[in-house]
Amino acid sequence: MSKKKFVLMLVVCAAVALGYEGGRLAPISSSQAQTTSVQTSTSTLPDFSALVEQNGPAVVNISTTTAPVRTQMQLPQIPGEPGDPMQEFFRRFQIPMPQGDAIRRGVGSGFIVSADGYILTNAHVVDDASEVTVKLTDKREFKAKVIGVDRRTDVALVKIDSKNLPTVRIGDPSKARVGEWVAAIGSPFGLENTVTAGIISAKSRSLPDETYVPFIQTDVAINPGNSGGPLFNMAGEVIGINSQIYSRTGGYMGLSFAVPIDVAMKVKTDLQKYGKVSRGRLGVTIQGVTQELADSFGLKKAQGALVSAVEPKSPADKAGIKTGDIILSVDGRTIENSIDLPRVIGESRPGTPVSLKIWRQGETRELNASLGEAPAEKVAKAESELKAKPGKLGLAVRPLTQEERKQIETEGGLLVEQSEGPAARAGVQAGDVILAFNNQPVKSVEQLRRLVDRSRGSVALLIQREGNKIYVPIRLG
Repeated sequence: MSKKKFVLMLVVCAAVALGYEGGRLAPISSSQAQTTSVQTSTSTLPDFSALVEQNGPAVVNISTTTAPVRTQMQLPQIPGEPGDPMQEFFRRFQIPMPQGDAIRRGVGSGFIVSADGYILTNAHVVDDASEVTVKLTDKREFKAKVIGVDRRTDVALVKIDSKNLPTVRIGDPSKARVGEWVAAIGSPFGLENTVTAGIISAKSRSLPDETYVPFIQTDVAINPGNSGGPLFNMAGEVIGINSQIYSRTGGYMGLSFAVPIDVAMKVKTDLQKYGKVSRGRLGVTIQGVTQELADSFGLKKAQGALVSAVEPKSPADKAGIKTGDIILSVDGRTIENSIDLPRVIGESRPGTPVSLKIWRQGETRELNASLGEAPAEKVAKAESELKAKPGKLGLAVRPLTQEERKQIETEGGLLVEQSEGPAARAGVQAGDVILAFNNQPVKSVEQLRRLVDRSRGSVALLIQREGNKIYVPIRLG
């Protein structure tokens, strides 16, 4: 080796041993190297262990049982001839299919929001369940009462009989930032207290057919069973309820959506205080404002909600709103997109006066309206329900509205909201209108309840379905 090459090799070795910094060589001690490694690890890989340790006990597993439903499923045909070894294999290992009355079971998640046993979860986890069981991390199990459900936000409130329970801390979703770390705790596929993590991908995300919830989109792994579980920020605060995923396979594909906790807590308050969620109603049909529409209406910016129809005698009609108006703000809150209007109106209680700023014929105007009430959701303790009883009818019904009576031209009648048990097996469906019970006209829920209680054996319901009247025989248990 030449002297020149040897000197060059020494220089390279020195550079590697000492490190290169800012155009000059600088020594790096082993402790400095270790510190740099730890800082890099800490900044890129957050530790969720403390969060889970503190909040895990407040996250619960929810299992549900739904009343029996008549099914037509049968065992699959076993291939092969009699005595064929393959036929014997299929006979011994086939999965039995449910026949007759099949009990459906489900699993989900929830979290305790008050020490006296109130739990938030998704409406689709407990809605229509005949039995709800809550299991805590300490293995205690409780039968839960469904206080109420709100399908529009997919939020439900259930209650267990216990005290001094661990609770979660409620955060502020408005302060959450896109890109920040979040974690979910739930029971995917029934695997209790499973922790998954990711980042917030977007905020105020609108989903098809959804007008009330500005979803938080994340890439946290959410699967069946995670529904109703909490979404935590790094401070250990709940900022959302994991509710939906986008999937072509039924499993996680990187797109998960959570209901903001402020929306859920308003629903909780209403369900706990009033037994239902009351929302304001304006009475308009709206659509989005594109730039082309904005140009045609002389509006500089594509914003607001374009009124395409006004319901007669509605609050909007009484306030003077007309087709073609563009609603720009409500009580000073700007309506950037049409989706914002139902949310703003829905947050106000019926009877609330609101000030509307609209765009009409090239200029802004101020109108005042008093909000009506949006149709209420069915809740677990609604007085209008006829609960299914063992061996009885198995229907949840409500009286017809005046408008519904006019449409079907009847003075009485009850609308079927839910059908199970004997009524479902006989073919009674949600949406049917019960006109008579054993040829006695039905005009109220209480009347139907009395008739059912006094009856034995077979009864006949006269129902109206899609304009046709038919008798349905039902055998009570």
